[in-house]
Amino acid sequence: MRIGASLALIAIGAILKFAVHPHNTKGFDVGTAGVILMIVGAIGLLVSLIWMSTRRRTDVVHSSTAVAPGTTVAPGAPVTSRTTYVQPNDTVY
Repeated sequence: MRIGASLALIAIGAILKFAVHPHNTKGFDVGTAGVILMIVGAIGLLVSLIWMSTRRRTDVVHSSTAVAPGTTVAPGAPVTSRTTYVQPNDTVY
């Protein structure tokens, strides 16, 4: 479950809990179902945020004084470039 699906579950649960007032449901409480959906959405949101924060990324910053032809940079100023490498196990299924 990703962030969007978690937020959708929270929104649907809130609608069921606070906006729907059915009559004669006979054994099915719509408010309780809404609370359950909000709890599942909140847990999914927390898991998604934790998973995103623990992803391994490597930033490599190259700094040099060499300038590519046609580039205007102040003389002697360092030129930096940044490359981000994502580990192969960070694939989305």
